[in-house]
Amino acid sequence: MKNALFLVVFIASFQLITAQYTEIINSKRPGFSESPYGVGTNVYQFETGMFYNSSNDESLGANAKTLGGELFFRVGKFKERLEFNANVAYQRDEVNNYPNPNYHIKGISDLTVGAKYLFYQQEFSDRSKEIRSWKRRTAFDKKRLIPSVGVYGGAHLNFLGKDYKNDEGISYKGAVLLQNDFSDRLILLTNLIADNITSEDKYYSYIVTMTYAISQNWSYFIENQGKYYNDFSPNYQFGTGIAYLVTENLQLDASARTNFFDDYSYVYATAGFAWRLDRHKDSFVYKNAPKESMSKTPNRKGFFSRLFKKKRN
Repeated sequence: MKNALFLVVFIASFQLITAQYTEIINSKRPGFSESPYGVGTNVYQFETGMFYNSSNDESLGANAKTLGGELFFRVGKFKERLEFNANVAYQRDEVNNYPNPNYHIKGISDLTVGAKYLFYQQEFSDRSKEIRSWKRRTAFDKKRLIPSVGVYGGAHLNFLGKDYKNDEGISYKGAVLLQNDFSDRLILLTNLIADNITSEDKYYSYIVTMTYAISQNWSYFIENQGKYYNDFSPNYQFGTGIAYLVTENLQLDASARTNFFDDYSYVYATAGFAWRLDRHKDSFVYKNAPKESMSKTPNRKGFFSRLFKKKRN
């Protein structure tokens, strides 16, 4: 009964979003897309997991198997709309290029640092207070078709294992991040990405992810990713996965994805978790005494925060 009452209040106040901080962990995992929203000021978040990748190119007679781990670190500083992050991955590859013998390579395969900023936040009317018309209260808000917009800029550093180093040194990445909140449970993320911008290996890609909250603890997603390289050869992937909210600061997840090509097979699977150290504090100003203020850490309960942000007046 307590959870049900909280859910009603939580959804009723959903329209009043004004900040980045969320009452529960806001994780990028397990999908590849990224929300324009940050983690909030003074929040330190760690998203990590193991991954397995198997690829086979029949036309070249080559296949590779990869086992590795990655860590994505996020921190909010200075402004609610601003987030700094870093990603590092370590992997071990077994490569078979027939008729040559198998060989192994290993090391740090990715080291990327960057920042994102919420450029535009879409706000919705609080229709829960509409008591004169049931039709108006339950009608779809057309503002939800206009997404919130964020921008990302980052750099791939070249402090990598010798087998993964880029001869051209540091390369850069930019992205436009879009989020449509179609309902209190259904979210659509769209990322438009330009990667290795200053490199000969530059490519452009998109990621479209639909996330749906099944319950207070379970969520799932489906995702489509497309990449376009210099030679205009496309690559399309489809992924799906689930996430489970253990506490307001801990999430478990698992996902898998594959591609759409007949002559090139690709399978990717990952499992991991996201955990945050929450040091966020809000300032509240009393209306009857504007010079007085207090700071407190609000209660943190609720749905997956990728879907539901913190409610404030």
